Amino acid sequence: QRNKARDISGIAIEFEDETRLFITKKTVNKLLIQNIDSVTSIDKDTLVLNKMESILLENPMIKNAEVYITIDGILSVNITQRKPVARVKNEPDFYLDEDGKTMPLSTEYSARVPIVSGILKNQYTEISELIKKITKDDFLKELVIGLDIVNEDEVVFRVRKNQFKVLIGPPVEIDHKFQKFKAFYKILKRDSLLENYSLINLKFKNQVVATKRETNGA
Repeated sequence: QRNKARDISGIAIEFEDETRLFITKKTVNKLLIQNIDSVTSIDKDTLVLNKMESILLENPMIKNAEVYITIDGILSVNITQRKPVARVKNEPDFYLDEDGKTMPLSTEYSARVPIVSGILKNQYTEISELIKKITKDDFLKELVIGLDIVNEDEVVFRVRKNQFKVLIGPPVEIDHKFQKFKAFYKILKRDSLLENYSLINLKFKNQVVATKRETNGA
């Protein structure tokens, strides 16, 4: 009974991933005490923890929040941030997270993720899943720096250092297309031919169609 009657003695905020903070502890603290003079002066019986969790979840940077009180009166907050997988070129730009939902850019941290252009709202989930496949592959994660959506449903990859683009076509049979591309890329790299092509087309089944780059005087 004495424990229930004690006031909140402090706030402890922890993030699941401290290495990339899109929202600061200071901001979380402000969200917690908004419209309240001081959290530390509120009796625990009058503190509505569910409401505090709801307030935190309204923030577009936060995926999940757990708020509870320890036996010694500390208001503890565990935050799971949303994880961006792509940055969408728009006015203004925004992130696409791992669940295919939008989240604003952060003034605290800039995520190093592929840049996407031409995406439609109904493609958010599909493209998010495609990018997650890319990031799980060490070879593609290092190579692919951006995606352009053309003709509404065709995906084009932009790759690091090289000037050619990779036409995936509709994002279907992705694993097979990735295998074709990696095999073809290794051949070009082995023969020092990477700079000879402007486009690698993976749309067609069981084949790769490569377009040579035009050269002056050719």
